[in-house]
Amino acid sequence: MVVPLESNTRVVSELASRGYNADREAVTLLAGADDPASAIDGVVERAAADALRITTEDVRAVLAAEPARDAGVEAGERTESPLETEGSAGAHPPATGRDASGEASGDGQRERDGQRERDGASPSDRDPSRRELSVGNDMTGQSTGTGEYADFVRTFRDRYERLSTMLRGRVNHRPAEAIASMAGGSDAAMIGLVNDVRSTRSGHWLIELEDSTGTFPALVMKDKGLADVVDEILLDECLAVQGTLADDAGILFADAIHFPDVPRTRTGGRADRHVQAALISDVHVGSQEFMADAWSRFTDWLHTPEAAPVEYLLVAGDMVEGVGVYPNQDEELDVVDIYEQYELFAEYLKEVPGDTEIVMIPGNHDAVRLAEPQPGFDEEIRSILDVHDAQIVSNPATVTVEGVEVLMYHGVSLDEVIAEQPEAKASYDEPHRAMYQLLKKRHVAPQFGGHTRVAPESRDYLVIDSVPDVFHTGHVHKLGWGKYHGVLAVNSGCWQAQTDFQRSVNISPDVGYAPILDLDTLEMTVRKFS
Repeated sequence: MVVPLESNTRVVSELASRGYNADREAVTLLAGADDPASAIDGVVERAAADALRITTEDVRAVLAAEPARDAGVEAGERTESPLETEGSAGAHPPATGRDASGEASGDGQRERDGQRERDGASPSDRDPSRRELSVGNDMTGQSTGTGEYADFVRTFRDRYERLSTMLRGRVNHRPAEAIASMAGGSDAAMIGLVNDVRSTRSGHWLIELEDSTGTFPALVMKDKGLADVVDEILLDECLAVQGTLADDAGILFADAIHFPDVPRTRTGGRADRHVQAALISDVHVGSQEFMADAWSRFTDWLHTPEAAPVEYLLVAGDMVEGVGVYPNQDEELDVVDIYEQYELFAEYLKEVPGDTEIVMIPGNHDAVRLAEPQPGFDEEIRSILDVHDAQIVSNPATVTVEGVEVLMYHGVSLDEVIAEQPEAKASYDEPHRAMYQLLKKRHVAPQFGGHTRVAPESRDYLVIDSVPDVFHTGHVHKLGWGKYHGVLAVNSGCWQAQTDFQRSVNISPDVGYAPILDLDTLEMTVRKFS
């Protein structure tokens, strides 16, 4: 007998209604029982009075009278697996799929899995005792800003100090005050925050840099071959300009422009076993367009042997649709109360295997402040989301998973980057290219005063201090991935079909995709569930 995959979800829901989580294999065994309802009654009756989780041993004991099913279906009775996707350039056709390095992920993936089994590293090896997960740069509970002018000064001073340190090894930096006193014709270099950038009547570009001592102008001549670089400059980012002072020493003629950037070569972290993480974002529970069926197909798949290596789930914000986020949003809500939205999301989260490690950050639709960095949820919402011991941290945050450093950022600033950059360098169809720009600037939201709100803190939590192995964002509802200087950039799409508002602004979302990352190789496949 082949058991429909959706029965896994029904088992999880039934156990949750009785106050229990369950091991992944326990759920699969219950779903495969001849009489799942009786089997559930049996294991609940057998469970210890203080137990919170149904174990595989509990289920096997109850099913001892009948042959245990081994987590799935017989060869020849296998249900069709979700489609994988190819590439990352706008269209995502159903295909064999390719990993993030461009390698075919069909037969090649099976060969790698087979090799791991021959090497003794079984893809179904789930051992919670081997897991390692830590969080850095979490500012939850650390906010010091009051909105005073002095708070903003501290934030930008901290930004300058940390980013300028990354640039000092590339140029012989002098402060603005010192450059102003140098002789005309001298070679000079300045590191500063971009106070202004504009084109002149002659077609050149004037950049005004500011440091802690003052401001100084730099002129980029149109014949210097730096037009592409100037196109990438955003206000308030930190960069270095190198060149020669004019005869009157009143302006710096630029010969080169340097961004903080990430190094071109580096040795990243890797897990020492075959284990995977699912990267998702923008679930938007509470919206009339939330794709519940796609979500259930995803969580059903998580209960299959094929998904056994997926021991981590990283959610990059917008768990719920929220209230009052955009004009007339109430007309598109299925659930109009924000707390009820989180309660419903918690129910959907219970469909995920109970032994999965979950990390979540907030987004702009969630019930936290809009200004970034965004702290994790308050205690009331945390109590609602107390499912599978999920960790709720700030946006952004750095999550290190078995040696692999993942920078999680919801991605509101991507709108601004895409609006300001040439289409070839940043677009909604290829959101990972906009992420490349943030890596180059070593800051997740460099521009202040525009679409992205920035909260003043004593420390700029938006600086990318440590170079991540993986950069994971959401927000734009588009699927895209690629590598920049060895950093895997992934925007994971969404679980919400096109809303009327999205239609009005010409957003066509990529719905129901789950990038699955191998933490031992940093190869990635993308699975489609819609």
